[in-house]
Amino acid sequence: MNDRTSALDTLVFGVDIQSGDVRGDSPSYAVVAFDGERFDRDVVSRRKLLRLLDREEPAMLATDNMYELAADKDALVRFLRALPESTTLVQVTGDERPESLSRVASRHGVPYGKKPMKEAEAAARLAAANVGAAVTAFGDTTRLKVSRGRSTGSGGWSQDRFTRRIHGSVKRRTREVKRRLETANLEFEVDVTEKYGGYANAVFTIEAPPSEIPVSSGRSGDTRVEIDRERRDGIEFEPLVKRRDRVVVGIDPGTTTAAAVVGLDGSVLDVYSTRTDDTAGVIEWLIERGRPVVVAADVTPMPETVEQFRRSFDAAAWVPGSDLPVDEKLHRTRNVSYENDHERDALAAALFAVDDHEDQFGRISRKVPPEVERGEVISRVVAGEQSVEAAIDALTEDDEEADEGSEHEERELTDEEKEIRRLRDRVDRLESHVDDLNDTIEEREETIEEYEEELSAAKREERREARERREVKRLERENGRLERELEELEAENDELDGKLERLKALWKLDHSNFSDVDTDGDLVPVKVIEQFTKGAIDTADDEFGLAAGDVVYLRDASGAGRSTANRLAGVDPRVVLRAGGGLSEVADRILFEHEIPVAPADDVTIQEVDELAVARESEIEAAIDDWERRAEERRRERKASMVDQIISEHRAETKSEGR
Repeated sequence: MNDRTSALDTLVFGVDIQSGDVRGDSPSYAVVAFDGERFDRDVVSRRKLLRLLDREEPAMLATDNMYELAADKDALVRFLRALPESTTLVQVTGDERPESLSRVASRHGVPYGKKPMKEAEAAARLAAANVGAAVTAFGDTTRLKVSRGRSTGSGGWSQDRFTRRIHGSVKRRTREVKRRLETANLEFEVDVTEKYGGYANAVFTIEAPPSEIPVSSGRSGDTRVEIDRERRDGIEFEPLVKRRDRVVVGIDPGTTTAAAVVGLDGSVLDVYSTRTDDTAGVIEWLIERGRPVVVAADVTPMPETVEQFRRSFDAAAWVPGSDLPVDEKLHRTRNVSYENDHERDALAAALFAVDDHEDQFGRISRKVPPEVERGEVISRVVAGEQSVEAAIDALTEDDEEADEGSEHEERELTDEEKEIRRLRDRVDRLESHVDDLNDTIEEREETIEEYEEELSAAKREERREARERREVKRLERENGRLERELEELEAENDELDGKLERLKALWKLDHSNFSDVDTDGDLVPVKVIEQFTKGAIDTADDEFGLAAGDVVYLRDASGAGRSTANRLAGVDPRVVLRAGGGLSEVADRILFEHEIPVAPADDVTIQEVDELAVARESEIEAAIDDWERRAEERRRERKASMVDQIISEHRAETKSEGR
């Protein structure tokens, strides 16, 4: 398209009904998605179309007739309500009195075909070029209602409390909504209905669309929030862009490119210069300000850069007979403001072009009837080299009548007009040949598209198989990990089973009903501690537990200090059997002070099975009795020693007093 220079920033959907009828049960639609560079085509059902719109959220949904999407106005309103917030329905053929799609497409240089997919593509292209009108049924005002989320029922004191609670919840929710709207700086009015204990409902009228409101609809507990856009009286149409009049453009190329836009009446509309924008940027700037009829330069011949601009707009060219002198340019632009010499030169070129065409513009304007657009006729005559009558006829006749040609009686043509007609016939033949070539190109493109679709399908299948292979490998790795974890757990389970068996045997030894283990009733369990250290004591306690009254066997009794001895004394064992070395003096004293019997392990016959050990009760009692005798002797010796010490201290004090 001539008036598009860059890819779109958003997605546009073009649709046209493929088969069926919107009033029936199953219409299908030709859908074309256009992003400014690529087209995606598909035929979908109405339900799938709605799902596609919800998923992709295109900026515009373009059609040549909005009633192909809805049977009547009420259905159209429901359809508009179902559209995503960011999607606008566009009727590219106009507003209440639409034109035919073929005429609109022809006017804007958009390819057109009668097949539904071609019409959908044309609609997408036109909407992307901002052609058409947005279809709206809702204003910018939104109604938000906070109400009860459940029925209050009737009767009873408990029912009154329930009702009061619900009304209180509605009031709190209303205050919360009000705070959020105020935080968002939105203008709104609120109307509340007060009831027993609070509010029955509150209605907010907000001057903003739902997308700007920081509250979502739905039910929460005792309250419900409903959001609905304010519906207008009917369906309204808003042009996508303001109408762009026909203009004359002056271009001054170079390191700094300048452009000037002048109306057909000679009024200066805008001036612009840039060192950074490329040709596409300048064209975009011009498109926003009008539709060029003439593109002018201030030098002759026309520079190639200016010629590119002219071809972009299919406009007529204007150059002076010789390069415009600076003094003439200064004089012609004396009443216009500009910022640099480049803008002055572009302005001068445009103004001199208007001066040169002034008489022609006047003659054309006098022949144009009021109902026909004057600028369009001037464009067709000046840029399209049509006669005034032919241009007017082309704008007033229907498409079919235009294709068949006018049947009114023509006047006698001049030689110049005959030559023009001959050349036009030749152009028609060449254009027909071009159309044939374009048809061939389209067939080739369709074949290429089929191959591309097959290639895409093959790539999708390959990606699916690759994902499956990756998933299989992942599952194999996971299976291996789980098998290793199972082996570790089984080994740990075996170890725990062994420990459990040993603990069961020890439990039987700790209790009186172990006749199956102790047949003669003379065995007691012995709990083995490998070394007389706190770590070994803790290990034994973790493995089979240490309790008061246990018989403890120290496999190595040497090296214990005060804290270790206190740790063992805290268990309060029945007797401590020592081996592997004598007790330290500190440990011996602490155990003696706690009256814990200590006996050599050699005095007792200890039988060990794995981590368990047993001894004869009679030998344990004998060892304890032996310790009691020795302990009594030790107490007497300690008492005698204390008496001797007291006597010695008394004698020493007496001697010191006698002196």
